[in-house]
Amino acid sequence: MNGQLTQPTTLLVGGFAATILLGTLLLLLPVSQADPAQATGFMTALFTATSAVCVTGLVVVDTGTHWSGFGQAVIMGLFQLGGFGMMTSATLLGLLVNRQMRLRSRLLLQTETHALSLGDVRSVAKLVFGVTLVVELTVALALGLRWWLAHDVALSEAAWLGLFHAVSAFNNAGFSTYSDSVMGFATDPAILGPLMLAIVIGGLGFPVLHELMLRRRDRVRMSMHVSLTLWGSLILIVLGTVVLFLSERWRPETLGALSLADAWWVALFTSVSARTAGFNAVDIGALGIESLTLHYFLMFVGGGSAGTAGGVKVTTFFVLLLVVWNEVRGNRDVEYGGRRVAESAQRQALSILVLSSAVIVLAMLALLPMTTHPYHQVLFEVISAFATVGLSTGITADLPEAGQFVLVMLMFIGRVGVVTLAVALALNHNRRPYRYPEEKPIVG
Repeated sequence: MNGQLTQPTTLLVGGFAATILLGTLLLLLPVSQADPAQATGFMTALFTATSAVCVTGLVVVDTGTHWSGFGQAVIMGLFQLGGFGMMTSATLLGLLVNRQMRLRSRLLLQTETHALSLGDVRSVAKLVFGVTLVVELTVALALGLRWWLAHDVALSEAAWLGLFHAVSAFNNAGFSTYSDSVMGFATDPAILGPLMLAIVIGGLGFPVLHELMLRRRDRVRMSMHVSLTLWGSLILIVLGTVVLFLSERWRPETLGALSLADAWWVALFTSVSARTAGFNAVDIGALGIESLTLHYFLMFVGGGSAGTAGGVKVTTFFVLLLVVWNEVRGNRDVEYGGRRVAESAQRQALSILVLSSAVIVLAMLALLPMTTHPYHQVLFEVISAFATVGLSTGITADLPEAGQFVLVMLMFIGRVGVVTLAVALALNHNRRPYRYPEEKPIVG
């Protein structure tokens, strides 16, 4: 079983790395640049490809002006592959060709989708494809029509804008062909609404969508994972909206210049986007320190497991909250909704938190000597890259190439997953046939 686990995760890491390399080579081609006479540097291409495959959205050049139509199509293809999942894409291709799924392919797909059992993999794979197609096309149609009818954009350009932003939103990539993201449409709910819908659906995670569809048909009991993801996401969205509104309502650089209704709407959009999507309807660099601190938290937590979101994931955070709550109450077991939380899930949540925190600390130690930017801006950039969010206070392009490479590594680790990467690199995961005597150290 150890070999079955290590091999799929190793291939997962290799698959993402190979896709990034391919994307880098494509973006280096003269046809990918809006101005073929101005060559794109290797670091620029590598950073953009990594940001796209890892569905982050951080950029060092303006997407709409630096890249040609071909280059933008390459970027869209990269974040579509990254969001859809390399293993999912490979397995679906095998299904189309052979109409069969071998045990090896099921194991690979299970690693990417976190399906609960091998028997669920086929239905999850079909759901991934179906939901992706339906949501992206629906949102693309809504956005394209809005840009065409309300913003005087030519039909062909509106169709491209709609498709690009729909795919970017559903995959939580945060790429936009506008230099100011969607700040120009902050007062247009018909633009922000479909984007938010795509972000939320993509960020919930495909296992959640799979179970919700089963519940409609079979009335099955809601699992702990789905309950924690749905309630946790709702709590974080509401909390983020209220805090952002209260913090920024009287700042003319952000929400202060908007009407009351528009301010609430933009605060909601910012809260939704902050957890993983990377679109911004306000100037992130103009946010107050309170709002930036809130972003640290929302970005670090992220979205649902096995979806297009980044971060340590909602279930990880709320499982740890349950551990603390039950410990305070003196309960022997960690309980939620009449069920015990498995000890393995508790250990995994703790491991993810510790490893993720360690990665962020090491990245800060590496980046701070390279730049004169304020500490809070560097920390924002590091968490945004690791959590594959893509929001920025505007310092990404100003970092030296060594600093940009640190962000590249953060995006890669954040997308592949700290635990997945650790498993892929580890040589042995043997389960010992014995246990040592128990001893309880003093804690606290």
